Amino acid sequence: MARTAPTRIDADLYSFAAATGKVMSRSTAQQIVHWARLGRAVESARLTQPVVAAVLERQASYDQLDDPFEQAAVRAAWEQRIADARAGLNLAKDFAEQRRSYVELDDDGNVVERHPTDPAAR
Repeated sequence: MARTAPTRIDADLYSFAAATGKVMSRSTAQQIVHWARLGRAVESARLTQPVVAAVLERQASYDQLDDPFEQAAVRAAWEQRIADARAGLNLAKDFAEQRRSYVELDDDGNVVERHPTDPAAR
């Protein structure tokens, strides 16, 4: 039986782990452990950092990676880049400034059309 120890985790990381865990069929704790193991593998000798860096810099192909740990490291880096990019987006504001209509899902999953004059579109 694995020993456990309590620890504090940033609320944003916890929320992201909970959401990712649902998609990956893991509990929040299992997702955090999975990420910790990936981090440990990245920092260990099991990974060839230059190979991973080459893929991230588009100098090599992901499809040529044979090592599942290298693949996992690349995917984790891509996920972080995507999360960072998404965090900086405010498409509702951008569309309102451009006076463009758009559609989105509301909290209940219903399709709602937003217009530039609609206060909810800001």
